[in-house]
Amino acid sequence: MRIRIVDAFTDRPFSGNPAGVLLLESAAFPDAVRLQEIAAEVNLSETAFAHPLPPGGAADWALRWFTPATEVDMCGHATLATAHVLHATGRATGTMRFSARCGLLSATAHPDGSLTLDFPTSPLAPVPVPAGLAEALGAEPVAVYDTGEYVGDLLVELRDEPAVRALTPDFAALAAHARRGVIATAAAEDPARGYDYVSRGFFPGVGIDEDPVTGSAHTALAPFWSARLGRDDLTGLQASARSGLVRTALRGERTLLTGTAVTVIDGELLTAL
Repeated sequence: MRIRIVDAFTDRPFSGNPAGVLLLESAAFPDAVRLQEIAAEVNLSETAFAHPLPPGGAADWALRWFTPATEVDMCGHATLATAHVLHATGRATGTMRFSARCGLLSATAHPDGSLTLDFPTSPLAPVPVPAGLAEALGAEPVAVYDTGEYVGDLLVELRDEPAVRALTPDFAALAAHARRGVIATAAAEDPARGYDYVSRGFFPGVGIDEDPVTGSAHTALAPFWSARLGRDDLTGLQASARSGLVRTALRGERTLLTGTAVTVIDGELLTAL
């Protein structure tokens, strides 16, 4: 079975966020234990598994995502990577529909090579700054928001872009503060550089100290920054070491995430599923 490593939310190899992608020929997923073993072996922030669904339904593919430690409810970059592989191999054209734990998702391929994901918008609820969060994160929050059921993060606004870039969290302490992780964000210091806001994502509770580019986090970042900047269409920079750009478009209860992807490894999984 072929396994691919795809760098998502980038147009250059060895940047953005790498994801494993396995397109299964079966009509059902193998046992979750085996999927978890493969994801642990791949050892990237997420590995995506997809199998085709019968024609005529609401979705074309069933999709699941695993970190090296656990299955997750929503993942943007591995969905982008899966759509990239489907489109690049001719398995799908135009709009691809997925059935996942967080509901129905879609990805649309564009002539310029970019892909747009259609994800549910994450609700934002302000919460008091949890005791110990500032110490764990290494910076004083301006405000903190819960991001709802599927994302399950704390969105933490910091004072400025340099504060986000300078973070060196205590990951063990940070793991106690959210169901999935913590997203730190601030407005761009200079929007002329091509992005409107910056973020970093820390998810030690699911085995990822820092995620290079977190598509699902932008379903919360989009409504947060659209409300503050007065525009529905924005660009976010995730300021990790690998870095990546996510174009966000707030459309009410749905958020569109647009980016590009590059396949960097195309190999064979030798073990049976």
